[in-house]
Amino acid sequence: MAFKRLTIAATLLAIAPLATAVHAADYSQPQPCYDPALIAAGRAPPGAFPCYVPPPPMVIEEFSSWYLRGDIGFTNQQLGNLTNIQDRGFDVTNVGLAFDASPLFGIGIGYNFNEWLRFDLTGEYRSSANFHGSQIITSPGGTITDEYYARKKEWLFLLNGYVDLGTWQGFTPFVGAGVGFSHNTIASFQDICTPCPGGGVAFADDTSKWNFAWALHAGLAYKVTKNFTVELAYRYVNLGNAESGDIYTYLGTNNIVNPMNFEKLTSHDIKLGMRFNFDGMSFSRPAQYYAPPPQQYYAPPPVYAPAPVYAPPSYGPPLRSRG
Repeated sequence: MAFKRLTIAATLLAIAPLATAVHAADYSQPQPCYDPALIAAGRAPPGAFPCYVPPPPMVIEEFSSWYLRGDIGFTNQQLGNLTNIQDRGFDVTNVGLAFDASPLFGIGIGYNFNEWLRFDLTGEYRSSANFHGSQIITSPGGTITDEYYARKKEWLFLLNGYVDLGTWQGFTPFVGAGVGFSHNTIASFQDICTPCPGGGVAFADDTSKWNFAWALHAGLAYKVTKNFTVELAYRYVNLGNAESGDIYTYLGTNNIVNPMNFEKLTSHDIKLGMRFNFDGMSFSRPAQYYAPPPQQYYAPPPVYAPAPVYAPPSYGPPLRSRG
């Protein structure tokens, strides 16, 4: 009887490893993954699953929504026409009517609507530009020459919009337009007439006038730091009209209201500007890739060893040696 129990125990112990191996075979083995493009083209085996490809990371582009700006530059102004009521009906020839260059100084506040569109409101002082030139006036009574001298200055206020055309190595070309108002002043006007009966010198008081103004911009900006940008820009600006005070002779004679009219004032300006960002925010967009990212694979699920199989307990008294 004892021998029979020993035989049964030995048989169970011999079968236990085989049962473990059969149980482990029930677990699925890791399967290879395939490129999604191969699966979509039908070139992968049936039931193939795609490899995991991580999504492209986001590029964080920081820029400021609000900014302050300052500008300095020079004006190059032109005059469309110079008229006076007393010259109507006469033959008038303009000779060398022009303004000297003058400096300009501006400040403003702006807002970046997004990464390519921005707006700003600017105020600008355009300092005195000397005016000089002459007119040859032919009338039935003869021909006279008027030589003119004056100074012109203005305050210019514009609401501007700009389109940034892309950034390369920190450089950003841009174009824009603006509308607003110009406060034009004609000062120190003097008219020397040769030959003129009753005195050859006349003067006019300083006079200012508000006008509608508009501008076109083009330039190149460079981002020095995240919060500081410099720009070099060209601007064409139409300043409207201006006029002198009523003209009177050196003797104080003034028989008719006859201010000198400066018509179609324009300027080609060159400006150096600086922009200071002070309200940072971030803007995100997908990155652009020139090579596919490396593929990453799913790790297969772990294979756990089955619980050990124990031999059933024997019944009856324990085995004893008879030796």
